[in-house]
Amino acid sequence: MSESRRWFEQAPPELQTQKKRVPPAAKLWVKCPECRKVVYKEELRENWQVCTGCDHHLRLAATERIRLLADEDSFTREDGQLRSADPLRFVDSKPYTTRLVHAAHKTGQPDAFISGSATLDGMPIQLGVFDFRFMGGSMGSVVGELVTRLFERAADRKQPAIVISASGGARMQEGVLSLMQMAKTCAALARLREQNIPYISVLTHPTTGGVAASFSMLGDLIIAEPEAFIAFAGPRVIEQTIGQALPEGFQTSEYLLEHGLLDAIVPRLELRSTISRALRLLTDPVQ
Repeated sequence: MSESRRWFEQAPPELQTQKKRVPPAAKLWVKCPECRKVVYKEELRENWQVCTGCDHHLRLAATERIRLLADEDSFTREDGQLRSADPLRFVDSKPYTTRLVHAAHKTGQPDAFISGSATLDGMPIQLGVFDFRFMGGSMGSVVGELVTRLFERAADRKQPAIVISASGGARMQEGVLSLMQMAKTCAALARLREQNIPYISVLTHPTTGGVAASFSMLGDLIIAEPEAFIAFAGPRVIEQTIGQALPEGFQTSEYLLEHGLLDAIVPRLELRSTISRALRLLTDPVQ
């Protein structure tokens, strides 16, 4: 046995296992889907998942979105005990209950929406964020209840509401019960609006279906991230329905802004400062 080999075997355990702890290269780097640049994962994380080569916005975890907007250590989760049930006993390729368990294990979250109280630059807010990793951010009865309670807390506490959407729409495993959440959340939002309390809606990639067709498009200020896909139905469904080809860039945030359906497109790195300025403008008349 060589001297170098003998030294390694006699080295402290932390040095002996050092090579094993080095992650594979695939876990250290990410290829941007837009410009194909290979970016160091840590660099991407520090830049809030925005490509340093082309500014393409990759998906950002819900917990990171909270960290992006809320003041440090200010976020307090509300209604985190709510869990989805299976009233229809729905089964497709697997039971709905199995899908819920797998999604919770994958994300560490009980459902597809995180809501709570926080401050943004010292201003009290009610903040809600969709987690797209949980069954595509779909809205079932629990998500609808969480959104509704967020608007109700905002009304009770006279605090602005902010919702960041990333959703595939209504959760099909709950049938009409999921569709009812569209009316339920909008009714709660109407009560908030009666008190002249601001609601800012942030649309990220993708925001679709029943979420896009309800509260996400009803903000006093509607902001979208660049190149986000925002739609009720997908382009293939629309083309088959109307029998026509769709315009270039249809259903992107840029197209919607051009046609008056959004108020602004804001890059992720400017989102916190933009919302902070907007809140001060929107809440001054209330105070």
